[in-house]
Amino acid sequence: MDCINCDMWSEMSLKRRITSEAKAAGAAVIGFAPVARWEEYRETPPLFYPCNVYPFAKTVIVMGIPVPIPMLDTTPSIVYSELYNTTNRLLDEMAYRMTQMLNEHNHQAAFFPRDAYGDITILTETPQVAFSHVLAAKYAGLGTIGYNHTLLTPEFGPRVRFVSVFTDAEIEPDPMLEKELCIHCGMCERCCPTQAFYNIGKPIAYMDKHRCARYHKRLREHYRYPCGVCIKVCPVGNDRKLYGVNTNKYLNERQALKENPQDPKYADWQHIRDYGSKPLTGI
Repeated sequence: MDCINCDMWSEMSLKRRITSEAKAAGAAVIGFAPVARWEEYRETPPLFYPCNVYPFAKTVIVMGIPVPIPMLDTTPSIVYSELYNTTNRLLDEMAYRMTQMLNEHNHQAAFFPRDAYGDITILTETPQVAFSHVLAAKYAGLGTIGYNHTLLTPEFGPRVRFVSVFTDAEIEPDPMLEKELCIHCGMCERCCPTQAFYNIGKPIAYMDKHRCARYHKRLREHYRYPCGVCIKVCPVGNDRKLYGVNTNKYLNERQALKENPQDPKYADWQHIRDYGSKPLTGI
């Protein structure tokens, strides 16, 4: 870090410094959560609290980058698979740089990688990892949890991926969103290719995570991982103002392609699906 940046660092509040660096590194959204919120809301077992990931942590910084709708729309395809890999790389690089920056300024820090599982086959047996970025993003004020278990943001709906940085710095927290963003339209449930969601009369659906993971394993074997249908069809998010919502196209996709794989309404998506990966019957 050069002298000019050092001067800027000393003049800005810690939160502003971190936010500025994160935005410069490519973060589209960033939020700050005090670790006390996990204990306050108790939405996950204590085993998964930040103190059991990195005990020194007092603040969890959550950064997110969006998933562009036109590329996501082609799922399951090699294009979305490559996009997913790109977001993973960018998120971990941002988190690594943020960790090093905090260390350089005498703060303990470490990050939890964006996925943190060895292979999808692991999730077919135990569909859970050591820390939830979804809950962290909620507690950092970035959004609310939707019917499909994803974090919905005002900016991108569920089409945003996250990484979390833990630090011993006590940073002013961001307020949590009070208004639920999910409109309970049922698009995610109706379009899910595995029918993994079940309405149990609660704001968040029951999700058969094993069924979802097994389908992802199949997609991995065909170089079309991950699925992403439940986030592509969601109408929530300002990104929809640019691209709109293909409600009927989404709802009719599975049946239309079953009846006619060459249906002209889906020619653009099918063209991308036809190349770069193994054939996959059905969607």
